[in-house]
Amino acid sequence: MNDRIIKTEYSEIMQKSYIDYAMSVIIARALPDVRDGLKPVQRRTLYDMHELGIRYDRPYRKSARIVGDTMGKYHPHGDSSIYDSLVVMTQEFKKGLPLIDGHGNFGNIEGDGAAAMRYTEARLMQITQEYFLSDLDKNVVDFGPNFDETEKEPLVLPARFPNLLVNGAEGIAVGMATSIPPHNLSEVCEAAKAYMQNENITTEELMRYVKGPDFPTGGFVINKDELKEIYETGIGKVKVRGKVEVEKAKNGKTNLVITEIPYPMIGMGIGRFLSDVAALYESKKAPDIVDISNQSSKDGIRIVIELRKDADIENFKNMLYKKTRLEDTFGVNMLAISHGRPETMGLKTIIKENVAFQFEVTRRKYENLLAKELERKEIQEGLIKACNVIDLIIEILRGSKDRAMAKACLVNGKVDGIRFRSKESKVMAQQLSFTERQANAILEMRLYRLIGLEIEALINEHEDTIANIYRYEDILERKDSMAQVIINELDEIKTRFGRLRRTIIENITDTVYKEKEAEETELMFLMDRFGYAKTVDIATYERNKEAADAEHKHIFVCKNTGRICLFTNTGLLHTVKVAELPFGRFRDKGIPIDNVSNYNSEKEQLVYVTSQTNLNLYKLIFATRQAMLKIVDGSEFDVGKKTVIATKLMENDEILSIELLEVQRNMILKSKLGFFLRFSIEEIPEKKKSAVGVRGMKLAASDFVEAVFYPVSGVDTIVECEGKELDLAKLKLGRRDSKGTKIRL
Repeated sequence: MNDRIIKTEYSEIMQKSYIDYAMSVIIARALPDVRDGLKPVQRRTLYDMHELGIRYDRPYRKSARIVGDTMGKYHPHGDSSIYDSLVVMTQEFKKGLPLIDGHGNFGNIEGDGAAAMRYTEARLMQITQEYFLSDLDKNVVDFGPNFDETEKEPLVLPARFPNLLVNGAEGIAVGMATSIPPHNLSEVCEAAKAYMQNENITTEELMRYVKGPDFPTGGFVINKDELKEIYETGIGKVKVRGKVEVEKAKNGKTNLVITEIPYPMIGMGIGRFLSDVAALYESKKAPDIVDISNQSSKDGIRIVIELRKDADIENFKNMLYKKTRLEDTFGVNMLAISHGRPETMGLKTIIKENVAFQFEVTRRKYENLLAKELERKEIQEGLIKACNVIDLIIEILRGSKDRAMAKACLVNGKVDGIRFRSKESKVMAQQLSFTERQANAILEMRLYRLIGLEIEALINEHEDTIANIYRYEDILERKDSMAQVIINELDEIKTRFGRLRRTIIENITDTVYKEKEAEETELMFLMDRFGYAKTVDIATYERNKEAADAEHKHIFVCKNTGRICLFTNTGLLHTVKVAELPFGRFRDKGIPIDNVSNYNSEKEQLVYVTSQTNLNLYKLIFATRQAMLKIVDGSEFDVGKKTVIATKLMENDEILSIELLEVQRNMILKSKLGFFLRFSIEEIPEKKKSAVGVRGMKLAASDFVEAVFYPVSGVDTIVECEGKELDLAKLKLGRRDSKGTKIRL
């Protein structure tokens, strides 16, 4: 066999392969179908349960049995994805209408996961059995081969209401994602009915019925006016807020009780909310908190926050909305598969697509029912006709040699080989003209059907069949009649399974929270050489002054309402609110300064640390490795941002030293090659923080400033140079921007 080598551009193969993979994930994995609102894994799981006979009125079956059967027959993508989808379809706090009835630990609203599939059991919910799966035997949807072509599976389930809206959907595909909030079943059914009665209905008119999302967790949607645009475009943000009630507690205290949470908070969000509230207390932003407890149970959410007697309740509630996830945002992106392609749809489009699907399902259902009724009518008419000539038929049967001979006589009037008692019987037999189906029914008829009451029942049954045929033909021929059938079914679903709305839709203006101004006091800031920072009161510092000075690198007074300023060698200034630092005992470890600021100890080094109060009172002297100097007024660094540029640096330069300008008169620059230059600070000009500065010392190409000193009059300043001691006070005063003196000892 001659092998052929086909040369193809590598980029073309990659592009085609990636597109095939992306479309497979989009169509066959991650996104729901607009018709039944189900992803493939959900559809396959429900269909497999139907095939296994795990009905709502039968015993539960192990989840592992369902998962294994689904994976083996329809969904060969791993058991975890199947079980996860099964679990979600049982959780009433996630789905507006659970489709599976779970028995056992299927997780809870606080984020605890479900038990392993070998421990849990499940069965179909009644609405799933009756309105998703019951008509599959009537050829209402198309079937296709499974992954190995050994089984057939439905390409879509005949859901009898817009399930995509009722249960919502979430999924991440390749380059796209869907996020559809759940809605109220009764409202969605009414909207579908309204569309069928007027196909020109607008989105705004549909919103008279579908007022907005209806989350299983309740709460409030607070941006009602923005919902119209969201439902028009299928994209937007829904602002959700939890429900807070005020209860009077003992001793005159007040309890705030959270009974409903925002939908995005379900899961680990509750734990984070409790941590956030605790952090507000620890940072002294919420000093009115006495205690917080989570008293939630299977009966519902109950988070209790106990407050002081004189607490400002409204202001505290507003703080919870602003500072925690008690007010959150649900991002809406109503993306689903329509006609085999992903499409972002608005409210009306989703209802339109679903209604069109309902008409298609109903048409195929009644075509199937009509065909069966016509077949039944044909047989009934044959049996009634046979009862009128039953003696002749018995004579034919007794005179025939086999079934084929008797059937040929009944259908075509052939009498060859049949023995008759009289010529009249033979002539009558030649006139028979039953259909094939009628002849088979006559030959299979039992003698008890000849009883008078049985014949009467057959006639009544025939009349019912005729009535059904007229009704089915009317439904199929007239769109109004078919629409009425669908409307009646929607009314039945609403009556049997509808419930009151849980989420309240309203307009609420932006929350106004006035942060209480803390009483201004002075504290001591302490930070050790490892970067752990904290604050203590001044009295505590004074009692432990010796140990504090020995253990900490940066120590200074700051105000509890102020900021700490961190200057780094890269020319950045990072600020930290003093209130964000832990305040407590002297022996407390503190918190890494990296955790509360943008400072990154792996990429930059601290050059100078001070309080913003000090900066406002003094000027700063900047010195860099390339000997660039300047004086900057400290008030320029009175900023509210967490990170700003403190100075402009030349290429490959970095800050070496920053000092407060107090009583210093002279400064000394020492270079790596051993040059010293002493000059008056008055020679350094005052510049803006955005300036580079002026040159303080002429350096050789390979040289750079290694150290900066500020000698104080009357105080010896001894440094080590070439292994010997050098008194800097004895250096002669030179001029800025000179080479300096090479010291040889």
